[in-house]
Amino acid sequence: MNAALKIICATLVASAVVASAAMPAFAYRAFVSNEKDNTISVIDTDTLKVIETMKVGQRPRGVILAKDGAWLLICTSDDNRIEVYDAKTYEFIKNLPSGPDPELMEIHPSGNPLYVANEDDNIVTVVDIEEGKILAEVPVGVEPEGMAVSPDGKIVVNTSETTNMAHFIDSTSHETVANILVDNRPRVAQFTSDGKLLWVSAEIGGTVTIIDVAKKEPIHKIAFEIPGINADAIQPVGMRINKAGTKAYVALGPANRVAVIDAKTYKVEKYILVGQRVWNLAFTPDEKLLLTTNGVSNDVTVIDVEKERAFKSIPVGRYPWGIVTSED
Repeated sequence: MNAALKIICATLVASAVVASAAMPAFAYRAFVSNEKDNTISVIDTDTLKVIETMKVGQRPRGVILAKDGAWLLICTSDDNRIEVYDAKTYEFIKNLPSGPDPELMEIHPSGNPLYVANEDDNIVTVVDIEEGKILAEVPVGVEPEGMAVSPDGKIVVNTSETTNMAHFIDSTSHETVANILVDNRPRVAQFTSDGKLLWVSAEIGGTVTIIDVAKKEPIHKIAFEIPGINADAIQPVGMRINKAGTKAYVALGPANRVAVIDAKTYKVEKYILVGQRVWNLAFTPDEKLLLTTNGVSNDVTVIDVEKERAFKSIPVGRYPWGIVTSED
């Protein structure tokens, strides 16, 4: 090989290394349910652009992934079913029974079954996603919404908006083992990654209640104050706690803010301004970005988690509601 050819080859190798280093380690997609448009917006979190708009059933709200990210499950509330799509190709796979008016859902850590909150029927429906059949119907409080499953899969939690309770359900017997009173209109529930604590947001109460899972009793309550914002506009809804259990993020509805909370001391550290009526939240799998659905401004706000700063707004469909992210 002559000297000139060696130089060219070395240059090409160096360029390839630089290009590879500049590329993100992972590419992710976010799926956003647009309640008024009956669509799902698919966002590439590298380019931060909508790359696909999926037409789905009526009034899509809760969205999750199943089968190791292969399936996208959507609560199509006005069709009274769960629609299942291929998360890569966006092709329709099948419908699952859900009970009436499914709103939010969560899947067992083993990958099956699925637990669905049926807002109009005051039940949690347990669904086998492989067989496509209902395994159980668990009576809960009035207007069930939030769903959570403990990391060990033993406890299922539902929040009932009108009864103002978090219902603890044994995942084996499907029996309710505790009913814990929280503040008005509880919406979202989330376990910490170690399963020791449960956080529950109360939209009208304006608080987040922290529950000791073993004792099944509240141990702390977080309130919010934002200068210049009326207290009745501060409405906690969606929540996300990082895997390390050090930070929590709470969407505050018409306050148009996301609260950043020290998850160990429960101190509110910061409020991040986002779009109008922020509803639900999702991390990218690497937890570098936090995405919010903003129901009135019809967009998704992108937050840099390390800098705790919103830096991008992505237009989506009308009344974006639920959101989930996946790896490509």
